[in-house]
Order: sequence, then structure tokens, then C-alpha cells
Amino acid sequence: MPTALRLATFNLENLDEQKGPKEPALPDRIRILRPQLLRLRADVLCLQEVNGQERPGQPRALLALAELLQGTPYQGYHLVTTQTQAGPPYDVRNLVVLSRFPVAERRQLKNSMGAPSYQKVTAVPAETVARPVEWERPILYARLDVGGGRALHVIDLHLKSKLPTEIPGQKADRFTWKSPRGWAEGSFLSSMKRVGQALEVRLLVDEIFEAEPEAWIAVAGDFNAESGEVAAVAIRGPVEETGNPAHAPRVLVPCENTIPESSRYSLFHLGRGLMLDHVFVSRSLAAFYRGAEIHNEVLPDESGAFRTDIQFPESDHAPVVAEFSLP
Repeated sequence: MPTALRLATFNLENLDEQKGPKEPALPDRIRILRPQLLRLRADVLCLQEVNGQERPGQPRALLALAELLQGTPYQGYHLVTTQTQAGPPYDVRNLVVLSRFPVAERRQLKNSMGAPSYQKVTAVPAETVARPVEWERPILYARLDVGGGRALHVIDLHLKSKLPTEIPGQKADRFTWKSPRGWAEGSFLSSMKRVGQALEVRLLVDEIFEAEPEAWIAVAGDFNAESGEVAAVAIRGPVEETGNPAHAPRVLVPCENTIPESSRYSLFHLGRGLMLDHVFVSRSLAAFYRGAEIHNEVLPDESGAFRTDIQFPESDHAPVVAEFSLP
């Protein structure tokens, strides 16, 4: 009998305990987020923006996530998360993979190919040497044992946002740039980081293919890019871009393409729906693809003026689910 597999990705938008009066309390967030998780019915769940919490005398842990998962099927799932060099999770924006299947291998990659160097041109005072451009967010890889001697390779990611990178001397305050050129250079640096992460993902994907040409691969998460933007295209590797049909077996398939375009969005920005959260899969896994869902029916637009998180304890991202019927 075929085995149904539901793989989902969900950016929880800074899941944490309440840190200030303008932030929603964790119970208020759980009241909305937990039903969303239950609706996913996911066998494999990739999460982004899971913050860590600290208690006196104890290492940092994902206590808010544990409270969110309490009483759900995910409470008993295998869990892997991004970690600092010291061992505990990061303070903010951890990636998490929850799996009904055993985890055979876990890896974390960040600037693994080396960082490019760049000399800022609008910095004040002026920079005289090029400095490494490093991205702050790792990617998380998990190889899952799905039975029958087959592995499912899951890559959970959260690419750099489109918010400009800080340029010394170019900000009047947190939200105000002193010059358009400073803002432009900050946006350029963020693009470098986002595409650099995408290259790191693609290198890992090809590494898996070289060892296992018919690998079942799923790349899921918050790309901060729509499927036609450079970062997403670099991960997909379409023949239209490489110009080489020999690479066709290594192209990744965007599962959202089977959803009508009018409903194909996972975040609102200034009233416009954007598809930033994706599940891309290898052709060998796409052979068993049955459909996708984007749970965006009541997705809020938090980008408008005077809209704060305390008004919207849910996430500003919609979960995305892809379903497969595995042999």
C-alpha cells in the first residue's frame, strides 16, 4: 500500500515568550498557531524563526516551541534544530525540522564555501579594504529514514530578507536612511547574502545527487524570494537557465505551481500577495506528488501603518503543504 507523506513549511514569525508590551503573550500566539499546525497533518514539518529561551543555570532551549507542540502529534516527533558552536540553539531565528520518521543524519551549513569580499562604497568613514560578506543564517539538512531502504533528504532554509544590510554612517535612525545610495548599497549586500545562501543550498543539492542520482530531495522554507527571482532560480536549476538538457534530472520542481495563480501567495506586503515560502522537490520525488496547499485564507497584512504584532498574534506567513503518495 502507498504511504501518504505530507511535508510542510511554516515561518512562525519570531516564536518566543513575550519580551515587551507591544508583543503578544505566548498563550495568545499558541491559541491561533496550534490549530494551524494541527490542520497541516504534517509527517515532516520545516519551521523557521523559532527563538530560544533561557532559564537560570540551564542552557538555552526551545521552550516556547515545546509549549506550542504540547498535546499535538508533533510533540512526539524527532526534532533537529540549528545550533551554536557551543551546542544550544541560537537566541533567535532557529530552523527546526520535526519528523515522524527517524533522523539518520543532521548537518548545518553556513558560509561553508567561504565568504566573498566586498569594499563598501558609501560607508562613512570610507572603507579602504574589502571585508568578507558573511550571511548570518545557516541552512539545516536532515536525512530521514522513510522505510523500504529509502531516504528523504530535507533542506530547511530561511534566506536573507530584503531589508538592506547596515552601511556605516548611512542611517539616521533604525528606519531612516541618509541617502538613496546608502539604501541601494545595503540592498545590494542583502542580495549578495541571499543568493550566496542559495548557492550554498544548490551545492548541497548537487552533492546529494552525485551520491544518489535518484534521490528524494525536498528544499523547504522561507526563501524571501518568489520562484522567478535569482535566489529561487539558483536553487531550482532550470534547463532554461543552464542551457544544458543533461542537467534536467537535477531540476527541482516548485510544488506551488499546481495551485491557481490567484491563490498562490504566502505573505502580504502592502496589499500585494507574494509567494515567498516554497517546497521544491526533486523529479524523482515529484513522481509521487499529489497536490499542494497554502493555508492563506485569513493571512493578515502586517505591513500597513500602525499594525503591530500584538494585533496579529498569528504569523504573517502562511504554511505551505505538499502531499505525496510514496510506494
